[in-house]
Amino acid sequence: MNRGISNFGLKYLAMACMVLDHIEYFFSFTGKVPLFFSWIGRLAAPLFLFCIIEGFIHTHDRRKYFLHIYALAILMGLVQFSFYNIGSSLVRGDGFFPQNQMLASYVVLLVVLQGIDWCEQKKWLKGITAVAVPIILPYLMAFLFQLFQMGANPTAEFLLNLLVYTVLPCHSFIMDGGTATLFCGIILYLFRRHPKRQALAFALFCLLWDVALCLLSLPGNATLSFFFTDAYEWMEIFAVIPMLCYNGTRGHGSKQLFYWFYPVHIYVLYALSCLLYRLCF
Repeated sequence: MNRGISNFGLKYLAMACMVLDHIEYFFSFTGKVPLFFSWIGRLAAPLFLFCIIEGFIHTHDRRKYFLHIYALAILMGLVQFSFYNIGSSLVRGDGFFPQNQMLASYVVLLVVLQGIDWCEQKKWLKGITAVAVPIILPYLMAFLFQLFQMGANPTAEFLLNLLVYTVLPCHSFIMDGGTATLFCGIILYLFRRHPKRQALAFALFCLLWDVALCLLSLPGNATLSFFFTDAYEWMEIFAVIPMLCYNGTRGHGSKQLFYWFYPVHIYVLYALSCLLYRLCF
């Protein structure tokens, strides 16, 4: 019997942490959900990211693996686009709506990882292109947005927004994950053969990134409690503990569960939060 935690074990742990995090995310308006739900929830994204990379490394069909995630990312992108552009009837009474786009972050990352893999195989043209295009794309799209805004072309701007939310996700435009997830994923992948170095590099990057973001938004009267009440993203570094317990085995579970649980539970919780908000207010 293998000691440690299997890939499916990490996913189930991440799922439990994610549910707690999203309960706090969707129902914080009640004032009844303890903040530590979100503290525990900081482990979810890094663990899912770790499992995504393990899946990329070990899958027998990378194209199929990518397309599963890409299709769900497009579906969720359409929902997200609808919140912004179609109707206020979808938005909760207090103006809240979900910003969950982690799958789009994974789509960008998987393209870059494939590019790195091609570079390791000395397929330089394909590799450099696959790495460079997703990284440069946000700057190109930002230029196009500015161009069409200057030309006052609302139709073109609408179509560009639709592309960014669906088939052409841009890491710096994504609210959930985004650029940080891209860099974290690259670090985890490059150190994949050295678990201890991988955990250390991941933790150092997350800590430096989160502290830097925190300092940029730090209020003048901030106290130590600020890092637990408002700036607790750094707690994701504790995800290295279960990562180091990973035993390299797949384990037992349903792949389809993990593909569909993320979007389904988000919209179910959001619908319930809308219902509760109407009842309370």
